[in-house]
Amino acid sequence: MGKDFTSALRPAIVLTILFAALLGIAYPLAMTGIGQAIFPAQANGSLVRDADGQVIGSTVVGQAFTGDRYFQTRPSAAGDGYNGLSSSGSNLGPTSRDLVDRVRGDIDARRAQGVTGAIPADLVTASGSGLDPDLSPAAALAQATRIAAVRGLPVGEVRALVTALTETSVLGDPHVNVLALNRALDAAAAARGR
Repeated sequence: MGKDFTSALRPAIVLTILFAALLGIAYPLAMTGIGQAIFPAQANGSLVRDADGQVIGSTVVGQAFTGDRYFQTRPSAAGDGYNGLSSSGSNLGPTSRDLVDRVRGDIDARRAQGVTGAIPADLVTASGSGLDPDLSPAAALAQATRIAAVRGLPVGEVRALVTALTETSVLGDPHVNVLALNRALDAAAAARGR
């Protein structure tokens, strides 16, 4: 019995070490190398840098914009808001009183900002990850009047920025990246000296 156990144990240990080396070291290193060679920007987080080379955000991870001068993202359920270490949804169901109260608070906040008419859902509901970098064009356009007034820009120019930066992916709805939109807004204001 002991000899059978020993003879069966040796291949199990060897295979465990072999597969740990292959799947725990060689494969991740190979995939990292391929990613760095073929898609270096995406493999390094799709980082966005300012004119001085400082990282100011990522095109794939949302961040909070709280000033009236900027398009604001959808609410985040990730920790204290856009905390990448706490990426998750709220797990609150449609019958949850906490969810209803939070959405009502967000609706009141959007109304206080001057959003009129029907409020797009993505302005008052969090995404599944809590880190969504995009808004629907309707959600961005709902904020255009406030931003135009604060920045002293024509509403048509702000709306044109939203339209120009709206993208449609193969499998998704039209969307606009909030960081790209706010950067374009800053550039438009700088061009006008504001």
